[in-house]
Amino acid sequence: MTRPLRIGMLGGTFDPVHIGHLRAALEVAEVMGLDELRLIPSARPPHRETPNSSAEHRLAMVRCAVGDLAPLSVDARELARDKPSYSLDTLQSLRSELGAEAQLFMLLGWDAFCGLPGWHRWTELLDHCHILVLQRPDADSEAPETLRDLLAARSEADPMALSGPGGQIAFIWQSPLAVSATQIRQLLAAGRSVRFLVPDAVLAYINAHGLYRATD
Repeated sequence: MTRPLRIGMLGGTFDPVHIGHLRAALEVAEVMGLDELRLIPSARPPHRETPNSSAEHRLAMVRCAVGDLAPLSVDARELARDKPSYSLDTLQSLRSELGAEAQLFMLLGWDAFCGLPGWHRWTELLDHCHILVLQRPDADSEAPETLRDLLAARSEADPMALSGPGGQIAFIWQSPLAVSATQIRQLLAAGRSVRFLVPDAVLAYINAHGLYRATD
């Protein structure tokens, strides 16, 4: 019997994409034995400020970063929508494309996971996927009360034991890389180097297009 496809998805503004995003994606893909892990740039994230760079630039930077590094790939479907980027819409689109049997894993950082109750129709997300919460070894905060019942009912201690196409939540440890897109934008605006915080191909793109520089 052929095992179902195992597909991960990591959404974000990627403004810009950096080594923290990429290392997390690669670690999860390897640990979970994913066939593919899609980085999905969001166009108009409903819970965040408007990105500094255009959708076109952000998509190009993610493509520069991923290159031909399987199993990572780039999925531009959210940029094709003329409305806010809702994760539920993306999951439903992926599910219709990949079929009912595929295992879908949505990667969320701890802060994003804690903010789930503010997401569009958030209680339906697990109807379409498993959620992998990226936890760093130095994280010691607790989930908000609104999520505790969900965690009690849907948590699986071992992420490798997640079964079926979706419906469960597991925590997966990450290497602690203290890198943020905000930090990178601030460094660039101050005229400082971000070498080794973003892939060389992304840095070359930023320099070629003059992104994130301070303007008079």
